Amino acid sequence: MLELLKALIEIPSISREEAAAADYLQAAMASMGLEPKRVGNNLWCSCGSGPYTVLLNAHIDTVRPCSGWTYDPFKATADGDRLYGLGSNDDGASLVALLYAYKELSAKNLPFRLIFSATAEEEVSGRGGLETVFPEIGHVDCAVIGEPTGMAMGIAERGLMVLDCTASGVSGHAAHGNGVNAIYKAMEDISWFKTYKFPKVSPLLGQVGMNVTQINAGTAHNVIPDKCTFVVDVRSNECYSNEELLEQIKASVNCDVAARSTRLGSSSISEDHPLVQKGKALGLPVFGSATLSNSAVCPFPALKIGPGDTKRSHTPNEYIMISELEQAKELYIKLLMP
Repeated sequence: MLELLKALIEIPSISREEAAAADYLQAAMASMGLEPKRVGNNLWCSCGSGPYTVLLNAHIDTVRPCSGWTYDPFKATADGDRLYGLGSNDDGASLVALLYAYKELSAKNLPFRLIFSATAEEEVSGRGGLETVFPEIGHVDCAVIGEPTGMAMGIAERGLMVLDCTASGVSGHAAHGNGVNAIYKAMEDISWFKTYKFPKVSPLLGQVGMNVTQINAGTAHNVIPDKCTFVVDVRSNECYSNEELLEQIKASVNCDVAARSTRLGSSSISEDHPLVQKGKALGLPVFGSATLSNSAVCPFPALKIGPGDTKRSHTPNEYIMISELEQAKELYIKLLMP
């Protein structure tokens, strides 16, 4: 398990550039006696049979390394119980722990169908990832999504919607002060995004979050700008669909608003779901997650759980505790055993 994780760390697998890592993992799975299938850079295999299907998923891809690394991000470096390397925490540890849990479970006479999948493009919410596997694997009843949660159970997660906003004015000469300054018009709407609170608050996810993250305007210092564009990052809770939020936002601001996509809505799984109840019996806590995962594209209940800590993700000197790997594998098996 550890050697596979080390090998995957040392194969660059930036989103949409996962082919080499998928090749290696496909060969590794075959050497374990599994029969992986593939579409694009996505792998899966299945075992067991029965009227119920559980999908296990983790992602192969990583973000690009940020600045500040003192270790080589593409070299697996062990220091005591820590293993440093890009993708070690997000999402390599979950991937190998789920794979080895699946391998052990595949040797048992499971009364349900179990699918393991390792997929691409998660970090960019791309359409060439987990969604391409769905037509191949057929009906799924629920999923376990491997992400760094410290083996706590993420039973709800925020959705994501990115808005491109345009405020329009009238150009004029800055010396004369004529025209209508689009920046000032944008400021009024930006103030609304900063202060408005949607009334429905989730007990797990809290308020809908809205943050202006980019702004652009002007062509020269002496020209009143007739256009100001800005980008808003919206994080939905399960109380609203992205479509509902978009409709309310458009009715509340003066600028033109266009959503890049509304497909990544908030997701949740009931605390009464058998998987969650089994986890609680094992002493695993529940929480609401602020970060997006492949749960967002699952049209069925999905539980987010995995080794590591989300706060280590996308940071310099990302690492996983080696001891977390075996603990995670064993917990996955206990969670999934009938």
